[in-house]
Amino acid sequence: MTDPSLVRFQKQDRVLVVHVDNPPVNALSPGVREGLLAALDAAEADTGVGAVVILGAGRTFVAGADITELERLAWGELATPPDLRPLLRRVEQSAKPVVMAIHGTALGGGLELAMAGHFRVAVADAKLGLPEVSLGIIPGAEGTQRLPRLAGVEKALTMVVSSRPISAADAHAHGIIDAVVDDLLAGAVAFAQDVIARGTPVPRTSELRDKLGTPEI
Repeated sequence: MTDPSLVRFQKQDRVLVVHVDNPPVNALSPGVREGLLAALDAAEADTGVGAVVILGAGRTFVAGADITELERLAWGELATPPDLRPLLRRVEQSAKPVVMAIHGTALGGGLELAMAGHFRVAVADAKLGLPEVSLGIIPGAEGTQRLPRLAGVEKALTMVVSSRPISAADAHAHGIIDAVVDDLLAGAVAFAQDVIARGTPVPRTSELRDKLGTPEI
């Protein structure tokens, strides 16, 4: 069962706007993952929806996975680790374009979620990164696969190894986001409406190859 207070959505013209509202940092806790899946199902079932925008309520986008789940796993209170990959695959395989709208921080699982979307926009002061190495772990939800496809191998390796977040301008310059916007919601909806108007096939990150190089370079 989903908790409608964690993920809420409503149509704005032909765009389904989805707010993740799980304070303080909109972590991908149980209930949030199910709520996002329900929103995608609603979008695909509604012929009046042409695209989806996903953003965080409050002061940030999704800052990452739920640390309390990882703590419970470490203490043996969970039988299996939380797995974000089914959600990310569902986002990426959505028949309708999904635009991620980023403010605050998109870190770890939050950036992995954003990269599963078809497009990403961010406000100028947003920060994006994969800080897992600084915690003694590696990105576990396919971030090591999607980031090189967006940013290139060299940039992706630097981001993962250093664990340092980058600015929206830097992310835009390296192809991680598609646009920097002044007003997050208005800018993201306008971007989504333009995607609908163009009607071109959506780019799925896992299928991109042009920045991967070859074994020789």
